[in-house]
Amino acid sequence: MHDYHVHSNYSDGSFLWRMCRAAEEAGLDGLGFADHCNVSARTPQQREKHVFGFTLDRTYEQRRAGIEAIEDEFDLRVYDAVEMDYLPDEEARIADFLDTADFDYAIGSVHTIDDRNVQSGAPFREMSESERRDVVDDYYDTLVALVESELFEVAAHPDLLERTAALRGFATDDHYERVAEAFAASRTVPEINAGRVLREYGELHPAPRFFEVLREYDVGFTLGTDSHVPEEVGERADELTILCEETGLDPVDLDV
Repeated sequence: MHDYHVHSNYSDGSFLWRMCRAAEEAGLDGLGFADHCNVSARTPQQREKHVFGFTLDRTYEQRRAGIEAIEDEFDLRVYDAVEMDYLPDEEARIADFLDTADFDYAIGSVHTIDDRNVQSGAPFREMSESERRDVVDDYYDTLVALVESELFEVAAHPDLLERTAALRGFATDDHYERVAEAFAASRTVPEINAGRVLREYGELHPAPRFFEVLREYDVGFTLGTDSHVPEEVGERADELTILCEETGLDPVDLDV
């Protein structure tokens, strides 16, 4: 198993060597460091960088040197990757950065709609049902744009907003089929993401019905535990293994 999506202390995770040690102990064959990054000129995204210190756009060469310094110590392939925030009107900025940084692969994520983080319940609780449905529509429109942009090898947690109770349950088969059609025509593949399967949400991404629709369109998947600390790697990898065994899923290995 290759876990293509973990985080390190270059965003909101633990030290490189601690994550590698946990992956090795879990029996993984590969581990991909895909730290959070945005290159947006927008004020909310700039503020997030300042508040949380997500500055991989400035520190990726240091992290790359760190990976190179330790990778021979572990019996696994270590990938130098990125999880990029995607905004449709900033595709050119993203493309320029990815061309310059030359990561092993890039993961794209939709985290915000109208500058509201879809993982935060507060901005959505006071909305009417109609307004929340509009947010869900916008989310899947943006996800389709991400896939069609061809900027990324992988699309992270493709139904991320399901983590948020105020937005959960509004997605329809029409949403899923539009996304599945986009994936089927793109080089970008979604991931099976275990980031909340053992926490309050309790599901893998994509959720079961979305997973079924994607499979109907013969869409492949990579695997990602989305771990931030070593203790998460093995437990989440076990959940991914169970899914593969129960569904017969043969995950995609990225050609990098």
